[in-house]
Amino acid sequence: MAFELPKLGYAYDALEPHMDARTMEIHHTKHHQGYTNKLNAAIEGTDLEGKSIEDILTGLDMENSGVRNNGGGFYNHSLFWDVMNPEDKGYLSGDLKDAIEAAYGSKDAFIEAFSSAAATRFGSGWAWLCVHKGGNVEICSTPNQDNPLMPGVSCGGTPILGLDVWEHAYYLNYQNRRPDYIKAFFSVVNWNEVEKRYAAAK
Repeated sequence: MAFELPKLGYAYDALEPHMDARTMEIHHTKHHQGYTNKLNAAIEGTDLEGKSIEDILTGLDMENSGVRNNGGGFYNHSLFWDVMNPEDKGYLSGDLKDAIEAAYGSKDAFIEAFSSAAATRFGSGWAWLCVHKGGNVEICSTPNQDNPLMPGVSCGGTPILGLDVWEHAYYLNYQNRRPDYIKAFFSVVNWNEVEKRYAAAK
């Protein structure tokens, strides 16, 4: 069964002023749709057809650039939309809060470290919070559409929070002010979703 562009759980303008409606619409309907279409084309007629995106990425041949770029783009954006929410965001709490404080000392120190990973990613890519088996968490970043599920990429583990720092994610609203965009992201993080992903992955 072919992959389909996931629907957003909110309207394109729901994250304003932090994420503008025009960028959200283009990002979802053009960029994410493009990755979805190209992923389907790349796996059609291969033994990857019918597998989950997680299985495809964890067993990926990293030389297969069509699946690497478009499978990564499909998965990364699907996570990105889900870890944002305009209303029922919750707050950092429970086991995830304990894990973040154990690794980084405090929520503020974690946000600073995550923001640095996003701000210093040269060119296009992503910043991630990943969880390892047992529950330890780690921040890392990846280039292009790579992600930590892929073999030998960055910190490994399961990504539970991801921030897109490709220019198409923020340029209309923030131009070259990537740090302002990163700061805005933390105004819309859906901690309920991140905690759910943490519990499932640890």
